Amino acid sequence: MVLFRKILDELLSSPRAVKRLITATADFAVVIFSLWSAFSLRHGEFYLPPQHQWWVFLLAPVIAIPVFMRFGLYRAIIRYLGMQAIWTIINAIALFTIIFAVIVLISGVEGVPRTVYGINGLVLLILAGGSRLLARWWISQRHSVNRAEGMERKPLPAVIIYGAGSSGIQLASALKVSNQLKPVAFIDDNEALKEQHINGITIYPFHQLSYLIDKYNVRDILLAMPSAAKSRRSEIIRLLEPYSVHVRTLPDLMDIAEGKIEVSDIQEVDIADLLGREQVEPISQLLTANITGKSVLVTGAGGSIGSELCRQIIKLEPTSLALFELNEFALYAIEKELNGYGLQIPLISVLGSVLDQPRMEAICQRFQVNTIYHTAAYKHVPLVEKNMTEGVRNNVFGTLRCAQAAIASAVETFVLISTDKAVRPTNTMGASKRFAELVLQALAEDRPQNCSTRFTMVRFGNVLGSSGSVVPLFREQIASGGPVTVTDERIIRYFMTIPEAAELVIQAGAMGQGGDVFVLDMGEPVRIVDMARRMIHLSGFSKKDEEHPEGDIEISYIGLRPGEKLYEELLIGDDVSDTDHSKIMRAQEKIVQWHQLTDILNQLDAALEKRDCQQLQAILLLHVDGFKLQSEVADWLA
Repeated sequence: MVLFRKILDELLSSPRAVKRLITATADFAVVIFSLWSAFSLRHGEFYLPPQHQWWVFLLAPVIAIPVFMRFGLYRAIIRYLGMQAIWTIINAIALFTIIFAVIVLISGVEGVPRTVYGINGLVLLILAGGSRLLARWWISQRHSVNRAEGMERKPLPAVIIYGAGSSGIQLASALKVSNQLKPVAFIDDNEALKEQHINGITIYPFHQLSYLIDKYNVRDILLAMPSAAKSRRSEIIRLLEPYSVHVRTLPDLMDIAEGKIEVSDIQEVDIADLLGREQVEPISQLLTANITGKSVLVTGAGGSIGSELCRQIIKLEPTSLALFELNEFALYAIEKELNGYGLQIPLISVLGSVLDQPRMEAICQRFQVNTIYHTAAYKHVPLVEKNMTEGVRNNVFGTLRCAQAAIASAVETFVLISTDKAVRPTNTMGASKRFAELVLQALAEDRPQNCSTRFTMVRFGNVLGSSGSVVPLFREQIASGGPVTVTDERIIRYFMTIPEAAELVIQAGAMGQGGDVFVLDMGEPVRIVDMARRMIHLSGFSKKDEEHPEGDIEISYIGLRPGEKLYEELLIGDDVSDTDHSKIMRAQEKIVQWHQLTDILNQLDAALEKRDCQQLQAILLLHVDGFKLQSEVADWLA
């Protein structure tokens, strides 16, 4: 017995060409045996073929093996055989049966009843298909045994799969093959599926979840609903929150359709699912207006928003795309990623500072840039507060230099990516971004007659997953056992995903007439502490506090950072109007005339030259509406 197992293990570890030869040899014998069985069943006795029929028995495998090869039966990996492979076997046997029957009938061989062909096909299907399924089961068992022998024997972690659709079924099969997790139950809202069984796993309604968690000691629930609407996914995640289980999900439906499901594809719940924010279908004319067939430049191309803009822009077929970035590695990373798309669109990777107007002009004129998306800015509130002079220099004068380069180069459209922190700011970063808006508004209002550049600003709140975002910070803190740090229990923020923000920026930029401030609909505000609690629960942990001292992870309140607000706003005034897009609004706000702004810019420049942070802050307080100091000057050089 040991020798037999050793021989089989050696066969399993042999080269694939050897395995294919063994399978083809086995099929050769099976085809002959199936034909003999068909004759025996037809005649109702042990059939001994006469000599003139022997060539018929040899003809059968000569036809069958090439047909099987043509259908790819010897390329299939037995261990991962599924329903699609069974259907392929059926088609292959059906074609073989037809060809075989036609040749024998034309040859006029005596003593071959016509019913033999049908019986032969059925028997061959049972033997060829059944042998493969049996081999799949045996190989899977041997694989499990071998893995168990190579590690300490312990029960696999039990998991529940939420969703008994095709994705859930594929996931359960993948988990069984991987032998890493043990699916013990399906949860599904469809009452018709209640108490049904799929591959030996029972489907239960949601109200039995608590019982199943206790019965099987479940710590993980896998959400297998990749095609469900975000609102539905958000609703399900909210239902799962009270349970101390780790909720994970599958990648999108395209990955599943391409057969890419693996255990490693299971990922953490996307925070976008928690928000339940449905993305509005884009207006195609707005997406293409400033991009398709035009030369486009993105400043800050390696940043969170800048890189996503580049990903979407290059798919809209510009004539060229210039990537302008100060950080060398960030520029290298986005250039490498975009080149990997395989699109025949010229990429111009430019290292440089947005303060370098001559370089910006040279690039715009050399590549005849039509559209600029200006995302380059210092955005991290505490860091800008501690480096006030550089924050103002980059955010205000960087925008001014880029805008002047655009005018000098006859760029058609200039779009500034702004922030909700520019509205009644309490920090230098927000004040500098509002001043950048004032610069573009003034240029649009008082532009020379020969200036054809349209200036547009797009203002929105936080984006999920951006650099400095709270979400990756919370994940890191949860993974290290806590505590999760929240600045204030009352703090709220607006959120949207980076792809949605970039898509709306492109569309808003196409609607600008000159000096427009567009505001994106950010949906409902989110309490940061609620997000922290939900992430803790959905990671399979419980919150630790005075009421629950036995909990896993504590939430620690560390106080507002310098310049941080409890809540953000998107509008300075109340004068706002709708646009053609339901998620984009146009704001009408106070404009400072260019001749007045020039004097203020000169004052700012003088304060920057002296590194006079007190004077810098005084100028911003005087000329940025709603700017209220929340902290004293914190610049390292103040």
